Amino acid sequence: MTTDEERRRQHRHRHKQRVLRGIDDALVADFDAAAADAGSDRSGITRQLWEWYAGRPGAELPDRPKQAD
Repeated sequence: MTTDEERRRQHRHRHKQRVLRGIDDALVADFDAAAADAGSDRSGITRQLWEWYAGRPGAELPDRPKQAD
């Protein structure tokens, strides 16, 4: 049987969470769909954008998925 502390430790995030406020649910859904279309996910795309914006060496903007006509 596991203790309460062991259960909490099992469910902790491995990485510190960063929160973005003021993003509506429709935009989140569109972003997730676009990220999946590009073969990535929300965290991967966001990380690439932050690295590019901060001017990290070698950072490039992520490729956008093809837009429907």
